[in-house]
Amino acid sequence: MRGILVTVLFFAWTVQSFGQKPEYERMANTAMDKVVVESKFATNKGLKWTYDLGVPLEGLLEVWRTTANGDYFNFVKTWMDKYVDKEGNILNYSAEEYNIDHVKNGKVLIALFKATGDKRYLNACHHLFAQMKTHPRTNEGGFWHKKVYPYQMWLDGLYMAQPFLTEYATLLDKKELYDDIVNQFVWMEKNARDPKTGLLYHGWDESREQRWANPQTGHSPHFWGRGMGWFVFALVDVLEYFPEDHVGHQKIVGILQRTMDAIAKYQDPKTGVWYDVVDLGHREKNYHEASASSMYTYAMIKGVRRGYLGKKFIPNIEKARAGLHKEFVEDVSATHINLKKNVAVSGLGGAKKYRDGSFEYYMSEPVISNDPKGVGPFMLVEIEYEKLKKAQAIGKSPLVTLDNYYNNEYKEFVPGLKKSYHYLWDGQDFNGFHILGSIFDGYGAKLSTLRDAPTTKNLNDTDIYIIVDPDNAKDAEAPNYMNPKEAQAVANWVKKGGVLVLLLNDKGNCDLDKINLLSSKFGITFNDDSRNRVQGRNFEQGALLLQPNEIFKKTSKLYLKEISTINVAKPATALVQDAGDVIMATAKYGKGTVFALGDPWLYNEYVDGRKLPNDFQNFSAANELVEWLIKQVK
Repeated sequence: MRGILVTVLFFAWTVQSFGQKPEYERMANTAMDKVVVESKFATNKGLKWTYDLGVPLEGLLEVWRTTANGDYFNFVKTWMDKYVDKEGNILNYSAEEYNIDHVKNGKVLIALFKATGDKRYLNACHHLFAQMKTHPRTNEGGFWHKKVYPYQMWLDGLYMAQPFLTEYATLLDKKELYDDIVNQFVWMEKNARDPKTGLLYHGWDESREQRWANPQTGHSPHFWGRGMGWFVFALVDVLEYFPEDHVGHQKIVGILQRTMDAIAKYQDPKTGVWYDVVDLGHREKNYHEASASSMYTYAMIKGVRRGYLGKKFIPNIEKARAGLHKEFVEDVSATHINLKKNVAVSGLGGAKKYRDGSFEYYMSEPVISNDPKGVGPFMLVEIEYEKLKKAQAIGKSPLVTLDNYYNNEYKEFVPGLKKSYHYLWDGQDFNGFHILGSIFDGYGAKLSTLRDAPTTKNLNDTDIYIIVDPDNAKDAEAPNYMNPKEAQAVANWVKKGGVLVLLLNDKGNCDLDKINLLSSKFGITFNDDSRNRVQGRNFEQGALLLQPNEIFKKTSKLYLKEISTINVAKPATALVQDAGDVIMATAKYGKGTVFALGDPWLYNEYVDGRKLPNDFQNFSAANELVEWLIKQVK
């Protein structure tokens, strides 16, 4: 019965997707055409550096990664370039304000640096990090929300700073930051969590001096929907980059689990969404609110997909996602939608108009359509939901291991810090495999990296093993060459059911002789040649036209350059041939499968939509290959 239900749900999602553009693209188009250009960060007084800008831009970046439509990336880059100069200074940003909101956009800056390698974006991140090094704190150590809000921690602040700090720490190998990142969540939960409901109050005043603060506890009076939305949003995004072997990882997971358990209890059973003041759905004037409901749904789906939350949340997710569409989504056209019922803003205290945190105060704030703080999370909900449906339809969670032993090139990432950089999951520039990894992730796969020589033991849990462009003497001072013992270990693993992917390179750019020790066991020999030599941006020299085959049923035009062609013998067979050359081959070997191509091929440069003309379909091919590989897993 469960299998039938999953099939029905996937069919319903598929019908909707093929009928028109996916909702994340329709929302993205609204964000680009309307939300960003009309919002307060583009005022008559000039550009304003504000977190509101980064929320939809983060959504657009994820739409770019999901669609490989470079227009989305270019839009984000164009907007951030309005603020960041050639040295990395940020327009209209003042660190001395100590406003934690201003740190949030660092996530977008990191993404741009990773994608382009342009150091000005990294320098801008250094400015934001410098603020946090001296940002005022409570006596316990929690970051104040703003200098003008002394001794106060708000739920919002965890979202504004901690995802950026976590990714920054991982990027620059600043392990010393992790303990503090964990503690910010621990302290926020300790000081703001209501033991009766499990919900968290919007703010906490250590000094008890604010009129909104409970004189005994320091709590604000109510549980504001988007405040808790920011909090769980931060938790799942921090976990994406936080090291699993750090003792604090499980602490963050525990906080996420407790908070989501509490939030789920207040999901409106009739609509599937949540109220602006979460626990007072019975109060007159309270209303269903889009941004909080989107954030909760996003955190639930991402938490379930990544294994932080149990599958008990699946019914909540289905109700919530259906509720988002029924309650908040307004069709505009086949390419655009609106998101209704977003509270414009809610806060605490302040000098001009004091915000006392009462129920009446929350109900007094304006409710609008297409607020950036709802639009961004809604895009992420739809992307995460699509991934969840694909993973459920596949019904497997294979472990995909990428070699970083035979391909082990290093470069100086920043002064004094060398990092491995070529054809790796975390590489988001043109040389990386981040987009391919995202596709695997979207089908429910788990990603890992093998930095040692393959053995029977360290391949034991791997379902798909990918070897890309093994080093030669030009690539590394002491290349790790395949030897007969290692080749036999990999072959034995394939024979038992492993799925091996070989993405090599052409003559002079790859070790072909030694890797043939392995490939020849499957009837595959890479030739010492170089086909499809492309001059400059004459991309048609790399064009390869396909007829439908076992793997590529929809993809018809590929881009490949500087290929090592293949000779095949049993048990291998040619999958793709052109002008008498074998370009791709497959083999069945025991219970396992091999896919081989003499080109790294699916790295970001040729799948992420920023370089190739639109008629090339490498991104489509990557999706079809990933789905086929996962289906080969026994």
